[in-house]
Amino acid sequence: MGRILAIDYGAKRIGIAVTDELQLIASGLTTIPTPEIFDFLTGYLKEEKVSTIVVGEPKQMDNTPSESEALIKPFLEKIVQQFPDVKILRHDERFTSKMAFQTMLDSGLKKKQRRNKALVDEISATIILQSFMERI
Repeated sequence: MGRILAIDYGAKRIGIAVTDELQLIASGLTTIPTPEIFDFLTGYLKEEKVSTIVVGEPKQMDNTPSESEALIKPFLEKIVQQFPDVKILRHDERFTSKMAFQTMLDSGLKKKQRRNKALVDEISATIILQSFMERI
């Protein structure tokens, strides 16, 4: 059984979360500048056994794709092409940024720390992963 890796895709940064090898616990891993994602994934997949990559699926309230889906489509095509042995799935990511910010508030982070957009992206990826794990 391999890890599940979750991606919160953004035009500037990508939040990444991962499970343990038993797929029990979702943890934030890092945030990567978007242009560096394939170098990161290549290295990570060489070091760790990953069975599934879950990519956040941004949707509007009426269930239609959000505008950022247009940026994600080419990314998905490339990820499927570069990592054909890894299952690629999508998971609804509505409200994850708001939930991430609330998590930061609830954990007592100072205002300066809450402005760290990279941390918001990493927490968002963790929320996507946790929600995905609860669904399966």
